[in-house]
Amino acid sequence: MPKLLFSKMRFSDIKDLLPNVQRPRRIDIVLSRRRRNDSIWRPSQKLNDEACPSNLSWKADHKLDLSLEKLLRNKKYRAAFRSFLESEFSEENIDFWLACEDFRSTSNDLKWRAEKIYEEFIRPATCREINVDHSVREKIQESLKKPTRCCFDEAQKHVYLLMLRDSCPRFLHSDAYLSLKSKSRTQWYI
Repeated sequence: MPKLLFSKMRFSDIKDLLPNVQRPRRIDIVLSRRRRNDSIWRPSQKLNDEACPSNLSWKADHKLDLSLEKLLRNKKYRAAFRSFLESEFSEENIDFWLACEDFRSTSNDLKWRAEKIYEEFIRPATCREINVDHSVREKIQESLKKPTRCCFDEAQKHVYLLMLRDSCPRFLHSDAYLSLKSKSRTQWYI
């Protein structure tokens, strides 16, 4: 084949030189990403005193999940994330998640605490109602008769995934997070 300058070649000539290679379509790329990220939850965490049917692990391999976990465990990041959620009118999500974590760690007066969480976040038409399915709401209402530490697990998982997929990515790109992140980096160098 004679040497040709690419500037003098036409696109159809280059296309003929390439072997028959199919490029992946955009929908194939999106679907393969979804298949990889389908299993965010892995049952691995056991509670101390009782076995719950829905043992949930809050950690996974997903990058955003690790970032959300970091946000929820660190006081500075959690406060910034909460103020960000307040600006989006969805601070009840983080408040419910924290109330559930506190509920799991206590062993005394479960019934009173469970009713308080239900009245504040789950009962229909409350001012801080979280977005959960009707079936989840009914399961929680049934479990309030004899509450266990894991009675809010399904709703907590739902709220966590909502924050993971919706609020956390927007927060990680917000100016508040970026300035907080840069401040924490500069403190190490001072």
